[in-house]
Amino acid sequence: MTIRLYDTSARQIRDFTPLRAGCVSIYLCGATVQAAPHIGHIRSGLNFDIMRRWFAYRGYEVTFVRNVTDIDDKIITKAHEQGRPWWSIGYENERAFNDGYTALGCLPPTYEPRATGHVTEMVEMMQRLIERGHAYAVDGNVYFDVRSFPHYLQLSRQELDNLLQPSGEGETGKRDPRDFAMWKAAKPGEPTWPTPWGEGRPGWHLECSAMAHKYLGSAFDIHGGGLDLIFPHHENEIAQAKAYGDDFAQYWVHNAWVTMAGDKMSKSLGNSVLVSEMVKQWRPIVLRYYLGTPHYRSMIEYSEESLREAESAFARIEGFVQRVTELAGKNVEPADQVPPAFAEAMDDDLGVPQALAVVHTTVRQGNSALAADDKDAAVARLAEVRAMLGVLGLDPLDAQWAGESEKGEDLHGVVDSLVRLVLDQRESARARKDWATADTIRDQLNQSGLVIEDSPQGPRWTLGQR
Repeated sequence: MTIRLYDTSARQIRDFTPLRAGCVSIYLCGATVQAAPHIGHIRSGLNFDIMRRWFAYRGYEVTFVRNVTDIDDKIITKAHEQGRPWWSIGYENERAFNDGYTALGCLPPTYEPRATGHVTEMVEMMQRLIERGHAYAVDGNVYFDVRSFPHYLQLSRQELDNLLQPSGEGETGKRDPRDFAMWKAAKPGEPTWPTPWGEGRPGWHLECSAMAHKYLGSAFDIHGGGLDLIFPHHENEIAQAKAYGDDFAQYWVHNAWVTMAGDKMSKSLGNSVLVSEMVKQWRPIVLRYYLGTPHYRSMIEYSEESLREAESAFARIEGFVQRVTELAGKNVEPADQVPPAFAEAMDDDLGVPQALAVVHTTVRQGNSALAADDKDAAVARLAEVRAMLGVLGLDPLDAQWAGESEKGEDLHGVVDSLVRLVLDQRESARARKDWATADTIRDQLNQSGLVIEDSPQGPRWTLGQR
């Protein structure tokens, strides 16, 4: 049993060897809370939630840190635009992010530090970097000297001479335009903290280096985030941390984007799909299936059609779970072990698409057992399906999703009563061998979005594709 992960820094899949036997430490770049999250933001949380669940299944003790960037240029800009305190913008959107993570079934992180709670650690890091000749202060700003760190740009594999470093307003006095800001001098109307170099606020890159050190120490196993963070954010994190003296992350894992019309989903492009709105249109467990089941390194091109396909695919799984549960007359517990083919797929760089194929194959086997009236085989397949779905956070019988069924229970009961009246008419037609009328009733129900199945226990209905 060896888990293998694609390491961005090595550009290849590597066997995972933890720094401490039986333990895995993960740092994920979390939300920058200038606005409410769209599904592209939440995809990252989902991908690393599945990673975390798989490590836990494999017996690892997982420490999972997901930070909150609650001070940043964009947050300050939003505060000025809306005439509100910067901290109220951040807190409101931090809650929106947590609501989104929770709605889609993400486990809470072990630690979720806010940047503004770790200024002391940032000042200490800058002091040491200045002492070691890797940073310098000027005009109240503190910059990292990129030429002082020979391994700079190894993650993104760029050439320093060709580098265009993003720069912010007020970043004066740089020795080299490619040097990046760790601390930004105070400006009127902006939040500030005291430092030996004057009042100011932290730079984005410094925040994560300091928080990773605080919660995971000088070395940890996995650093994660979206592809867009490789440069400049992760590259600059590495430079700060290693120049400070940390070994930092041993593996770099990056998830791909959710795109619309080929563009990365983002607030600036105006093409974002807010999680708060999506969960009103789609069941959260379906959204999790849609966002969490493609391979984490594959782009997802958003469309309602692909969401409908995900809804139908999950309905087939859910229908099987429901049918066997009804047949067994009790809750069938998940199996102790997932099928070997599922485990092999997950061990291979979290191959969720291949693992999901095992789920669907097992569902088909279970349906065949139902058709053959083989209750024991059907129950055994359900136990395997529940074990696999649990790893993916998609078990419809898990307490996480219990509220979903409860919300629709009253409406389901009303619809069931109405459908039963129509099905009774269909059964009467079948009894008198009026097949034309029976087929017409079935077809009309199908057109209304209901799928009718004739089982040994009588006809049953489920919602079909939208």
